Amino acid sequence: MSLSNVRPLRLDTTAAIAGLIAALLLFPLRFFASQIYINTIPIVVGLGCALYLLAVHQNENERTLPTLSTPAAMALPSIVTVGMAVMILVTVLQGTRTPLFFAISSVVGTLLFGQILFTSDRDFHRGILLFQLVLFAFVFRFTALYTTPGYIGIDVWTHMTELTQAVYLEQSLGAISYDKHFGSPFFHLYVIASTLVYDVSLRMGLYLSMGIAMPLSILVVYAAANLLVPARWATLATAMFSVASYTVMWGVHLIPTSMGLVFFLAIVYALIRVMRIEYTSRDFAFLVFLSVAVILTHQISTFIVLVLLGAAFLAQVLFMTGPLGLTRLDTSVFRTKKPVNLIGLLVFNFGLAIFVWSLTPYRDDSFLGTVLGWFGETLEESAGFLELASPGATGDEDAAVPDTGTTVLDQIVPYVNELGFLMLFGLMLVGSLYVVHRRRAEQSVFTLVLGSGIMLVFVLGLPMFGIENFVPTRWFAFLYALMAIIGAIGLRTLSRNLSPAPVVALLLVIVLLYPAGMMLAAESNPDSPVFSDQHERLAYDQSELAAVDTIGDMTGSPAGSEITPDQQLHTDHPYQTVFERTGAYPSTTSIILPEDGYAEHDYVVYRTTQSEDATYFSSAEDGPGYSDNPTEERICRTTQSSVYDNGDVRFCTPSPAQE
Repeated sequence: MSLSNVRPLRLDTTAAIAGLIAALLLFPLRFFASQIYINTIPIVVGLGCALYLLAVHQNENERTLPTLSTPAAMALPSIVTVGMAVMILVTVLQGTRTPLFFAISSVVGTLLFGQILFTSDRDFHRGILLFQLVLFAFVFRFTALYTTPGYIGIDVWTHMTELTQAVYLEQSLGAISYDKHFGSPFFHLYVIASTLVYDVSLRMGLYLSMGIAMPLSILVVYAAANLLVPARWATLATAMFSVASYTVMWGVHLIPTSMGLVFFLAIVYALIRVMRIEYTSRDFAFLVFLSVAVILTHQISTFIVLVLLGAAFLAQVLFMTGPLGLTRLDTSVFRTKKPVNLIGLLVFNFGLAIFVWSLTPYRDDSFLGTVLGWFGETLEESAGFLELASPGATGDEDAAVPDTGTTVLDQIVPYVNELGFLMLFGLMLVGSLYVVHRRRAEQSVFTLVLGSGIMLVFVLGLPMFGIENFVPTRWFAFLYALMAIIGAIGLRTLSRNLSPAPVVALLLVIVLLYPAGMMLAAESNPDSPVFSDQHERLAYDQSELAAVDTIGDMTGSPAGSEITPDQQLHTDHPYQTVFERTGAYPSTTSIILPEDGYAEHDYVVYRTTQSEDATYFSSAEDGPGYSDNPTEERICRTTQSSVYDNGDVRFCTPSPAQE
């Protein structure tokens, strides 16, 4: 019997009540494990469900809300443009993105969101707002790229200085036949093509290709959202995605994940399009093209696309079989249309991905064989409920990590870091509850809801069991695209149904806190962390990069097979990764630094950042585990010789007397 025959049952209110119960059941988990999402998600779920239940018991008529005056609405675009000019000026004068830069950026973001939410229909101009959003995305990202001498991030060094450069010099993919990206080379080929077309360096080729593509890709979110909601709310979805922390990160840490995100956004748009309008074979051909492109770009992005297509197929099954009564559409809301059959596209994607992964080399095996082996090991050895990885630790020896003390700032920063995500999560929850109502149910919105739900399982659910094989941090930007669209639907629902006072309060909270929260998150400022005592800087100044090159020249860049274990180079994390990934000293690892003790290694590299900002050291043999600010003498001992010192970086080796 279909649930549609049970008349008193409303799917949306039933789901909201179930959400409230789930929030109450999950709340006690905070007493068994200390983790930011365990502490906050139950509260956000409870608030979101309560707001929705409050909204559905009020009239669904459009509310009259306060709006900006016409002169104010006309002046704001000019003020925002001046604000962006000030952002550029401050960056140029100070040589980096300082806290002042992020304060100005937050104000500009607030003014942008204010225009979207508080202008009247007469003064709302989507073209002007979209132009401001794209311009703001360019300014916020390219100021980071401009002030960084090298690259921002960790993986980008491998992709650019090893893989892309090898293909560029040898003019053949055979140069990387040993690497897993041999089976997914689109990113590297795209950068090389841009380098040749513009006749610039590989670094500039990267910025003129992916660097430009990332800010422009936010327009695809608008195109997708506008198929579901009016222009104002589609613009809001674009704004929420544009300033989202992980979206920004992949706009400055430019790697295959960045290109995979662009293809994913295009697939989201194409899927919604075929579900919402009359489609042709050309639309499906476009989906096939995008599917092949993402498979040849990035493995994790491919898996995320498979999750989305699986969600679309599941939505199709729900509408075709009608177990929830979803086949009864209200034609005044959505026109009646048979669900789009996506089984062929899903099978094609899955089959091609498995085929390519089976042929892709990785760790002396195929990529597919290696990752399945790792997953099996995780299930056997470390998986279990609340088996959470300790922050910053890479091993299981939690007791070996020194307790450096916890300050009030240490307790506040994690919540600031997650503020934007939690707000977006709450709005997405409200939007999801709204669209599961039978009168508003449709395959396209169900695809977004199911897709985001399944992705949240990989991002938040599996890590609760100690399963992080799917690299959850790579999923957030993809998830944000779906959350932004559903979140815009959710905020539109609340603005229409709630009384004006709580709506205005809610909109003000979004306008004032969401942009600032996302831009203050560590992922938005890897080049110059706002909370430098809490988050490591994933970019290096000119003296630090010069030291890498010079030390590589001095030592001859010995490979691991050429040196003994005591000749291994040691420095902090993440600085060690630059030596490894540029080939300057491939056998480099983290300093083992006992609490209040001294590093006992023969070959160490000290930099002043280690004593001033967050950098990571190890207290055992299992890698970087805790942040410390050691003095120079604890790293480069007085009994060692200093063979290189440029004022910021010092290279110490055993003294002749010791030898």
